[in-house]
Amino acid sequence: MSGEQAAWGTGLSIEALRNELQSGHTPDLRRRRGIIGLSLVGMASMAAVTLLQTGMVKHLRDPPLASFDSDKVNSSDTAYALGVPDGALSLASLALNIPLAAFGGAFRFKRQPLVPLIAAGKAAAEAAAAGWYFYQMPTKEKKWCGYCIVGAAVNFGILALAVPEAVKTYREWKRS
Repeated sequence: MSGEQAAWGTGLSIEALRNELQSGHTPDLRRRRGIIGLSLVGMASMAAVTLLQTGMVKHLRDPPLASFDSDKVNSSDTAYALGVPDGALSLASLALNIPLAAFGGAFRFKRQPLVPLIAAGKAAAEAAAAGWYFYQMPTKEKKWCGYCIVGAAVNFGILALAVPEAVKTYREWKRS
């Protein structure tokens, strides 16, 4: 990399990193792009929830089924228990997935092994939280929230996409 500017913390030149991220076709890169896409979908869903929870909108539309009431679910005590609306926390957390997925080149499991492990650990914690919230809807609130269902599905999908690179990282560490 002499004479080339390095991309901080990646072990790659900026040009190499750009080429790997934009043109690489490894399974890990495809899954990382999937994490970015799912995170954006989840952010859109949680943005709507956040608008309701902070008073910017007064109503969220629901499917025309009696079992859905997004306003009730997202205005529940559970949604505010952490001192900040859960939609805002989820929105911020989903946004953090994007730089985590975009950091490093195609072989970061060798060059920056902590990143895939952190990403998978974060995804596991969020999937567990999403599962808990998903459970709360029918059992405690007695209603469903379509936006929350999308958010939970997104978190489960992100976990599924993050695990293979973390497993590969762990195996690489064991080998060395």
